[in-house]
Amino acid sequence: MEYALVVRWLLLFALVAVAGVPIAARLFRVPGRGAGFALPVALVVLALPAYWVGHFSLAAGPLVGVVVLFVAAAVAGLDLAALREGELRGAPDLTIDRRALADVAAVFVVAFCFLVAVRAVDPAVHAIGGEKFLDFGLLKSLARAEALPPEDMWFAGEPIRYYYGGHLIASLLARLSATPPRFAYNLALAGFYAMLVTAAYDLAAAISASRRAEPASARDRADAPREGSARLAGLLSAFFVGFAANLHTAADVALGVLPGGLRTVVAAWIAAGNDADPAEVLADASDFFYFDASRVIPGTINEFPLFAWLNGDLHAHMMGLPFLLLVAGLAFAYSETPAVDVRRRRLLVFGAVPVVAGLQSVVDTWSFPTVFGLLFLGLAFAPAHPLSLLPGGSRFAATAGDTTDGGAEGKGADDGGARLGRELGRLAGALGIAVIAGIVGLVLSAPFVTLAAGGGSSRSLELLAAADRSSLQGLLVVHGAFVLAFGAYLLSRVGRATPVLVGVVAVAVAASAVDLPVLVLTAPLLVLGFVALRFDRPVGFETVLVVGGAGLVTMVEIVYLTEQAGPLRMNTVFKFYIQTWVLWGVAAGATLAGLLRQGTETATRAAATRARATTDGGGEDQLDGTDFPVRRVLAACFVLLLVVSTSTYGAFALGNHFGNAPEPTLDATAFVERDHPEEAPAIRWLDRRGGRPTLLSAPGTTWHSRGGTDERERGMYGWNSNPAASLTGVPTVAGWQHEVGYRGPDAYYSRVRDVDTMFLGAPREQARLLRQYDVEYVWIGPAERLRYDDGAITVTELEGVSVAYREGSVTVYRVDSEELPAAG
Repeated sequence: MEYALVVRWLLLFALVAVAGVPIAARLFRVPGRGAGFALPVALVVLALPAYWVGHFSLAAGPLVGVVVLFVAAAVAGLDLAALREGELRGAPDLTIDRRALADVAAVFVVAFCFLVAVRAVDPAVHAIGGEKFLDFGLLKSLARAEALPPEDMWFAGEPIRYYYGGHLIASLLARLSATPPRFAYNLALAGFYAMLVTAAYDLAAAISASRRAEPASARDRADAPREGSARLAGLLSAFFVGFAANLHTAADVALGVLPGGLRTVVAAWIAAGNDADPAEVLADASDFFYFDASRVIPGTINEFPLFAWLNGDLHAHMMGLPFLLLVAGLAFAYSETPAVDVRRRRLLVFGAVPVVAGLQSVVDTWSFPTVFGLLFLGLAFAPAHPLSLLPGGSRFAATAGDTTDGGAEGKGADDGGARLGRELGRLAGALGIAVIAGIVGLVLSAPFVTLAAGGGSSRSLELLAAADRSSLQGLLVVHGAFVLAFGAYLLSRVGRATPVLVGVVAVAVAASAVDLPVLVLTAPLLVLGFVALRFDRPVGFETVLVVGGAGLVTMVEIVYLTEQAGPLRMNTVFKFYIQTWVLWGVAAGATLAGLLRQGTETATRAAATRARATTDGGGEDQLDGTDFPVRRVLAACFVLLLVVSTSTYGAFALGNHFGNAPEPTLDATAFVERDHPEEAPAIRWLDRRGGRPTLLSAPGTTWHSRGGTDERERGMYGWNSNPAASLTGVPTVAGWQHEVGYRGPDAYYSRVRDVDTMFLGAPREQARLLRQYDVEYVWIGPAERLRYDDGAITVTELEGVSVAYREGSVTVYRVDSEELPAAG
């Protein structure tokens, strides 16, 4: 395997992260000082300038980004006054937690090497089972591009309309490390995975440490050392984000060991919620396939990170997750900032978050709303009133009777109406501030937003019919482990929760009656979370993440975005569920560590009470039976059950993945030589062509404009769907049917007609279109012979069209536009 490349990328990540350490330490005055976010922070600072400069020169973009990064690091980390006097020393007010840095470095290396091992036995960018042709094609297009946006390899002559920011970051790293795209694909996958797991570890550990240091001042909490419980929270979060899966596989295992009669009853209950036959459920339970756990709820995709990275797409919804957690971390840093430090709070809300969001809209547009949803929740539940960020806002909040002491508000003689008014005012203020920050973020991504808005595709927000909503069974399989963890945690924190629970049960029953079963799971989390956060209960930012995830899960049961990537709400659930998984994965680590800590503290207090009773003369008669820490053992068993049940998928999936593994490699295109030897030489030949010549090849759809029969198995998600353009980045006139979603059906199918005409039409019409699209090469391979009968293809008979390459099953023709027949 290419071990030297692995080391090279680890060194590159280390260098970039080192530059990000002082910037992160300035932003994160929380335990650990944002050590786990140093790399995502640095990549934002590097990539956003490179993105803007890249619109003029993509070659200059990485250099400008590197300069900006190291200047920002110097400003954040050096004593500028001393520097002006010729002395080089660190800023006296900058604190860096070296122990936390060592922790996150170890987590990153382990996660990176784990994913490298996973990809090394299956590195191929196959067309089937995912979006690898799209992702690799984007990476190759960026490698060929001279400026942004890159030319669309499936729509020659036009800029890409897909969100390509994550691929741009991968391309920047490839350029900086001098790595060819065929290796950069899998190394970037490993890097994004390791960033995600490391950020989850650091955020959960910081949340846990801040709760342990709660009575201290904000500065003392920020500098509090990470004790064992904080590290445990981090490790649990790294597990839930990077390795855990939903309960689908665990349920299959459980079905296999249940007695026959009970097995049938359970299978029937599961089948009833998924429009399936009980026999199908039992059959699926006996045969593991790694894809099944991502397709639990009918008509949706229920991804989680381990599946996504095991499947191996270098896709936007995955690359955006580390930056989504970065925003969650910034919201946490805001909540830990004292109300009197208005300048710092403004920097986080109107500076740091919009900058990350500006890049995030290009990396993964689907998570752009979630970014500001997290900011909204952070503002709403922070001690300081959100309007205090505005000039004169503190006076307005005081006039309205709201203060900045969190749960202390409304105590005493206040009636419920006044309290409700203040809470609604706080929520409205948080929403307004989040909208302002969102506008700044849109400005920072203006080139992409403007381009995307100019597309011909139509999207609209629609209400979901009751018949299409998720069943309670499906929701429990997908989210049950998290809901159990959060329910146990919040009930232990709220205290005297009987009235709250009665209200929650009433809402859940009503929701079930109106076909909205999701509220059976999310209503308790939303209500208990709000009560705990706003009524001074012993919870922390982990509860904000719980509420945020519950909101996303509820939302996709009510509304969805109509688009080509359907049917119905499939893509909406797909994109928001994986965001929910990451937010809830971090929260799960912090909450479960809290439950374990609470059990230990309860046992310790009980033992101390019994000891005092004995000392006071009560003797053995006053002891409560035994010193056995029942609550601690129950908490430990509960956590162990959740870890084991969510690990089942990983155990089966990785066992199958590494079974009979071939010789490892990180070359994403090595499979072409093995699986398609007749076409491989032609693809290599085309890949060596410089620039961006336009290619004519069979379109990525089986729809035929001239009444012919396309004998390809599929128009997309198959090898015979534009392999030349996708694996080389050389743009073809009409590629995959995905372009309907980017540009609308009229634009795409008009090109398909033109492609069919260029292959089969009259000479003068062919010549006109070849000139119109500036076609330089015509590709005749197996896909073209399946779509067009060999004898019917006439473009090769034109004057000005001659053989440029012929080997194996492919002939490539060169087009000389000056020698083409005159257009009719």
